[in-house]
Amino acid sequence: MARAQAKQPKRKKPWKWALLGVSLVILAVVGYFVYQAYGVYNGLDSLSKPTTDPKFTNYEVKTAEKPPEWEGKERVNILIMGGDNRGLQENEKARSDSMMVVSVDPVKKDIHLFSVLRDTYVDIQDHGSDRINTAFAVGGPDLAMQTIGDVLGLDIQYYVYTDFEGFKSVIDAIGGIQNFDVEKDMNYVDNADGNRYDIHLKKGVQDLDGTKALQYVRFRHDALSDFTRTERQRKLLGAVADKMKSGWSLLKMKDIVDSVQGYIKTNIGVDDMIKLGQLGVSSHIAGQAQVPPMDLISGEKVGGASVLAISDEDKVLQFVQDELQKDSTVAPPADADAQGANGASGAVTNSSDGKTGGSGDTANGSND
Repeated sequence: MARAQAKQPKRKKPWKWALLGVSLVILAVVGYFVYQAYGVYNGLDSLSKPTTDPKFTNYEVKTAEKPPEWEGKERVNILIMGGDNRGLQENEKARSDSMMVVSVDPVKKDIHLFSVLRDTYVDIQDHGSDRINTAFAVGGPDLAMQTIGDVLGLDIQYYVYTDFEGFKSVIDAIGGIQNFDVEKDMNYVDNADGNRYDIHLKKGVQDLDGTKALQYVRFRHDALSDFTRTERQRKLLGAVADKMKSGWSLLKMKDIVDSVQGYIKTNIGVDDMIKLGQLGVSSHIAGQAQVPPMDLISGEKVGGASVLAISDEDKVLQFVQDELQKDSTVAPPADADAQGANGASGAVTNSSDGKTGGSGDTANGSND
């Protein structure tokens, strides 16, 4: 009987090794992205968790009934507040240095920005009349949302609060803002904070990191003060939105979330953050405005200090509703274009004769 030949072990074919290698790479990549996603989710979740920070606690204020919860299909309004925490003593409350309402329509996929002038003199529940930025200091974010919502006639469901350092961190985390047009030289020295937040910007197109972006949105030492500052804030926020939409990725998102830990507080739950983020990417900025508008402001003195009184509250409410119906990205009808061209031609003619109206005054003022 012939001896059976010893069986040689079968060699795995090269393509099987290649397939195994590719599978391991895919598994590693998927695992990494799962890890990143988990980090993003936990990071976002921490922004809305309860805090012991005195800016958000220990308020004895009776707010009105809260607006209905956002279900994803109706308009949602978010109050963004920038706070100045410099020089605060322990347990001292900060006022909101800047306030902007972002109003999003999920159906039309449009976004409207409303800057709220911080010196607007309004009624604050249980605290009498005061500047609108005082609402945050005396009643926290809930009272700020309620007070600003009453002025605009909008239900404000959410807020986002950050300070100077948080703002800088966000801008740096997205890689700064490229090719941004700074419309004038801006210089201001503040010795009160050890010159940490001095402002020195040159006119012209340039790249802005977090420090320069903060200088840009804070500058108000020109003829129109807070009026032009709020306009600059909306301009920069638009640039940030464009940057996020064009270069968003999970990796960048995790870097952003990690960078703002400890600087940002919000009441937006993580699930709604994700929905709002997706909505933001697919939406466009349809309009932006200042509230109250210039023609509805009357300057007054209260206790020797200047404040901005609203001359007609009902007209402010109507102004906001009218703005929400506009879309600056939609081209006007042809006949409107012709009329606009004729008007512009007339304006140029008047300007050459030295008879420029209010727009010329504004331009001159902004160059002071």
